[in-house]
Amino acid sequence: MSRISVRGFAVASATAVTTVGAVVGVASGNAVPANGDNLETTAADATLLADIPVGEQAQVQVASLTQQADAQAAAADAAARKSAEEAARVQAAKDAEAKKEAAEEKTQREAEAKEAEERASRSAVRDASSFTTQSSYSISEVQAMARQMVPGDQFQCFSNIVDHESSWNYRAQNPSSGAYGLVQALPGTKMASAGADWQTNPATQIKWGLNYMNDRYGSPCGAWSFWQANNWY
Repeated sequence: MSRISVRGFAVASATAVTTVGAVVGVASGNAVPANGDNLETTAADATLLADIPVGEQAQVQVASLTQQADAQAAAADAAARKSAEEAARVQAAKDAEAKKEAAEEKTQREAEAKEAEERASRSAVRDASSFTTQSSYSISEVQAMARQMVPGDQFQCFSNIVDHESSWNYRAQNPSSGAYGLVQALPGTKMASAGADWQTNPATQIKWGLNYMNDRYGSPCGAWSFWQANNWY
């Protein structure tokens, strides 16, 4: 006899005993406790795999395995997502660093190229002593000399200052201050450091003025920026 049959027989027997007791109790006028109900409830609560019909046991086992597999798959998916997010974060940090380095390299290359261009421009300018001395010079001649002596990227700034200071008159003199020449050196004798002919040679004045602007303001454009803010330099 199988376990299912034994359990069924026990329940049936308990039910029969309870029924007989109930009949006797009724006949004698005494109440008999319905212990059969407790017995059946206890038996019903103790459900084991063996209590499940044989044909359904495989289905229950498959369902349990499926739940376990689903839980494992969900855990694996969560781990994979976390790993992917971490990998994406690391890659984003690497990309940002690479972009920063590329920008810095570009800035450095541009600065080096600009410096090389400025060096080439300075090396291409003429020295004051290379010009033939004349008894007098027109404004266009003085400007042509300046274009050959001042670096190309600084000429306009240099020209702006000379326009305001002397209108390109190399003999211009301020009667009140004593400032003299194209760049209105104060006093004019300062330009003697560039050449003894500072009063009559515009090339000497240009040389001195360019050196002054470079030494004090870094460049003619630096001097022009200061001039615009202060109306002097």
